[in-house]
Amino acid sequence: MAVFGNDGVGKDIHDGDGSSSSGHQSLKSTAKWASSLENLLEDPEGVQRFREFLKKEFSEENVLFWLACEDFKKTEDRKQMQEKAKEIYMTFLSNKASSQVNVEGQSRLTEKILEEPHPLMFQKLQDQIFNLMKYDSYSRFLKSDLFLKPKRTEEEEEEPPDAQTAAKRASRIYNT
Repeated sequence: MAVFGNDGVGKDIHDGDGSSSSGHQSLKSTAKWASSLENLLEDPEGVQRFREFLKKEFSEENVLFWLACEDFKKTEDRKQMQEKAKEIYMTFLSNKASSQVNVEGQSRLTEKILEEPHPLMFQKLQDQIFNLMKYDSYSRFLKSDLFLKPKRTEEEEEEPPDAQTAAKRASRIYNT
């Protein structure tokens, strides 16, 4: 799926195969991801890992819709806004949508509203999807390997090597 930037140029949203990021997150990024879904969605590495998780759960369309709405809200050009609104509708909301999201009220949103788009026209639907992710998928993500593996790596990198050996020595002393 293409998402349009403020320059009007389509940008592909890459699949979660690692091709769209370096695979390195800044130190303590998992702590930020764990603190809130908002923080997770502000971090490109966090978004990619969350997308990978949602793809496994067959609900990646939720985060893609949320991201498309965020991009849409930043659009100022009226013609671009109409194009993006139509793309969001056709991709996520219409009965024939390729990646349909399950939100209340989508049946009331008709193609006619796309003629007079405004930045917050999808806000209620976006909020529904955000809450669905926050109270459903996000908590499972925090228990998944896609979150726990980088978290462990960060914790190991944070702990100095001599502290690890001291802990192991103390463990051996107390366990004998």
